Amino acid sequence: MTHRIFGITGWKNSGKTTLTVKLVGELTSRGWKVSTVKHAHHHFDIDKEGTDSFRHRKAGAGEVAIVSDRRWALMHELADEAEPPLADIISRFAPCDLVLVEGYKREGHKKIETRRKEGRSTERLAAGDPLIVAVASDYPVQDETLPVYDLDDVAALADLIERETGLLARRGAK
Repeated sequence: MTHRIFGITGWKNSGKTTLTVKLVGELTSRGWKVSTVKHAHHHFDIDKEGTDSFRHRKAGAGEVAIVSDRRWALMHELADEAEPPLADIISRFAPCDLVLVEGYKREGHKKIETRRKEGRSTERLAAGDPLIVAVASDYPVQDETLPVYDLDDVAALADLIERETGLLARRGAK
């Protein structure tokens, strides 16, 4: 299955996570089934020391699944393997209407670039990435050729994503 993919990208502390969370809420309230991928550039662990699953991994299990009647999670230890490509991760997803991808600056899908006045970098990603289709900012942006949205205008940004991914056309076909 091919998934519709749209990204939220930007430098550290530019508002990516906050916007992604708001967009998930907005798009699901419109009836879309949304999945997400969050890229982390640092060591992270979703498991806690002392849990049974943590002990399984530390003992050497390559994959550990945790399953309950409410959710399940699969953890895969990379060991000496390279980080998997985004497409490989998305290929494991169940069918959905849209995958929102947070991070992955250099991947080949359409994206919104987030910018915050208090952000870490003033470098504009859009200048070097033709797949960035809009900028979402918490301050007025000068000299930008792309459409600029207020970072808090979640409804308008969700409209943009629906248009750019073909979801809007699909809504009309429902």
